[in-house]
Amino acid sequence: MMPLLAALQATAIEPLPESAPASAANAAQSAVDALPVSGNGLNLMQLVLHASIPVQLVLLLLLFASVASWVIIFRKKRVLDRAEREAMRFEERFWSGAELSKLYAGATERSRDIGGLEAIFEGGFREFNRIRQRRGVESRVQLEGAQRAMRATASRELDGLEHNLEFLANVGSISPYVGLFGTVWGIMISFQGLANMKAATIATVAPGISEALIATAMGLFAAIPAVWAYNRFATKVERLNVRYDAFSEEFASILQRQAHLDET
Repeated sequence: MMPLLAALQATAIEPLPESAPASAANAAQSAVDALPVSGNGLNLMQLVLHASIPVQLVLLLLLFASVASWVIIFRKKRVLDRAEREAMRFEERFWSGAELSKLYAGATERSRDIGGLEAIFEGGFREFNRIRQRRGVESRVQLEGAQRAMRATASRELDGLEHNLEFLANVGSISPYVGLFGTVWGIMISFQGLANMKAATIATVAPGISEALIATAMGLFAAIPAVWAYNRFATKVERLNVRYDAFSEEFASILQRQAHLDET
C-alpha cells in the first residue's frame, strides 16, 4: 500500500493549458464585437455595407422593385378611383332621362377627354348613327355594329386599367425568391469563412448570417405590398369590367328599340 501511495504522490499532474479557453473566448468576443449594433439594436445600414457584393446587388435590385411598385400602386389607385367616379357620374346622367343625342354631343366635345362608360357609349352610338344613315340597312345590322364598337372600346379601356398590374404580380411572386437567393449566398460565404477558424461558435457565425438574412427581409418588404395591391386592383378592374358589360347590354337594348322604331 505504501509503495502505491508513494507512486501516486510522485506522479506530476500537468494542468490544462490556459491558452485554449482564452483563445476561444477572445474569438467569440471579437465576433460579437464585429456584429454591427446601434443603441436600439442592429444597425441595418452597417449590415448592408458589410454584406458581400452579390448580396448588395440583390438588395439593390429589390429596392428598385419596391420603389417601382409603390409608384405604380399610387398611380393605379388614382386611375381606378377616377374610373369609378366617372362611371358613377355618367350612369346618373344616362339614367336621369337625358336624350341620347345630348349625351352624345357632350361626349364628342373637343375640349373633353372621355373614358370608361362615356367612351363606350360614344363609340356605340357613333357606330349606330353611322350605319343608320345608310338606307335599307336592317336593324339587326345596326345593333351588331354598335355592339362591336362598344366591345372594342371596352377592351381598350380595360387594357388601360390593367396596365402595369403584371409588374406588381411579378414583384410579388419573384421578390421572396430573389431575397432567398441573397440569403443563401451570404450564408455560404459565412460558412466558407469558418474553414480557417479553429473555434466556431454561434457568436462567430452570427454577423455573417445577420448580413445574409437582410436579403430575405428585403424580399418580403418588396413582395407583400405588391401582392396586396395586385389583388385589390385586380378586383376593382373586374368589377369595372362587369359594370361595362352590364351597361353595354342595357344600352344595346335601348338601341334595338330605337332601330325598331325607325323601321316602323
